[in-house]
Amino acid sequence: MAQSPPRSGQPPIQQLQTVADLLETPALARIYAHILQHGPVTVSDLVGKLDVPQGTAYDYVQNLETAGLVEKTREQRPYEYDAESIVLTLSTDGETQTITPALIAAVARRDEDEDIDVYIERHGLDGLAVALEYAYEYVDGTVNHRIAARELDLSPLEAEIILQALESVATEYADAAV
Repeated sequence: MAQSPPRSGQPPIQQLQTVADLLETPALARIYAHILQHGPVTVSDLVGKLDVPQGTAYDYVQNLETAGLVEKTREQRPYEYDAESIVLTLSTDGETQTITPALIAAVARRDEDEDIDVYIERHGLDGLAVALEYAYEYVDGTVNHRIAARELDLSPLEAEIILQALESVATEYADAAV
């Protein structure tokens, strides 16, 4: 079962395809996460802040707009865009996982943070989503890296590395996780 706010009026499968693209394309995820956190913004703002090529920024913003995940908030040039917060819950064979803006923000850092990239390579996106849940508890002090290591079936060192890598994401998105 998949659920997402239908504000955009776009078909759910089209939104699902865009969310899949966000999870597979760190640069697209960075643009979405930046618009969500700092919007409304212009494409020029994205080019300057995120150091992405202008053509790529325009293409990605258009893709996100077509899927209804971002919308124009200003109808005259330069256009400004704001983002819709994604909450997509997927269930298969009794397993449920929720794709949140924080997960997308973590994926967005994959190109810049080798620890996140290595963790995704070893444990997949589902593993990253679970580690992110422990990162929230790590940030608020209710879990340490040894507890997370035991629960995630990781070495204490690997748990510490991923928790530290996800700490800034968990801090930024802590209010949304509550």
